[in-house]
Amino acid sequence: MLKLIKCGFNTTHPEGILIDRPDGSGCYVFVLFKSKSQVVTAGKTLEVDADTWMIFRPETPYRYRNLETPFINDWLHFGGDEAQAFLEELELPLDEPIPAVHSASLSRLVMELQRSSWLGGPFQERIIDSDLTGFLMKLVNLRQLRPHSEHMARYFSQLSEIRSRIYGTPQQRYTINELAAEVNLSRSHFQHLYKELFGCAVSLDMIRSRLEFAKYLLENGSQPISAVSRMCGYENETHFMRQFKKFMGKTPSQYRKGCMAES
Repeated sequence: MLKLIKCGFNTTHPEGILIDRPDGSGCYVFVLFKSKSQVVTAGKTLEVDADTWMIFRPETPYRYRNLETPFINDWLHFGGDEAQAFLEELELPLDEPIPAVHSASLSRLVMELQRSSWLGGPFQERIIDSDLTGFLMKLVNLRQLRPHSEHMARYFSQLSEIRSRIYGTPQQRYTINELAAEVNLSRSHFQHLYKELFGCAVSLDMIRSRLEFAKYLLENGSQPISAVSRMCGYENETHFMRQFKKFMGKTPSQYRKGCMAES
């Protein structure tokens, strides 16, 4: 089980800070630098930009200080019997700075861990273990999503938010022109960047988000197919039924009957 020792979200030091641990911390330490900083570790002095993260090993001597004020960071001290093996399995880099992809998402995850540590209750340890495991796995996923150029990195955060909105509000009808205008891109440039970053066309993501919501409604409700169609943002029931069958291999009615038979 992974254990959270302590953590801080958006910790701010108006006058700056110096952290010096010549013998290491005795536990794993994750730091998301939100201010430009200097880090000294393994005999090297590094300048790290804002939106950079590091995980220090328990035995690693390190020191860091601000290069601008205020100094702001998110941080976790964690350990547990399974921590070393799990980090090795994930192949997360240790003791080296990594540019943060979508640092706002990382911050939200740290904030949730901090809240979990305050809640208490009989399942607190298991909840924290689950949240911390998910946090580290998401670090891996976000590293794999790292943009391959500065130009793509410039739009990654904005396009990620748009993608989250597409999946979070499947009933909302979006046009590609409207989404492109949000980030001041032409339609064709927006479509190109979106596919390069996420590996699929934005139009396909729109369809997937609606159909995943439709599957949920068909599995868990008794609404007529026409109502499901409207709730998923379709104006034409026939179009919904054809698209559902094309992607799912069954009509909505057949899909619902299959779910009922399995339950």
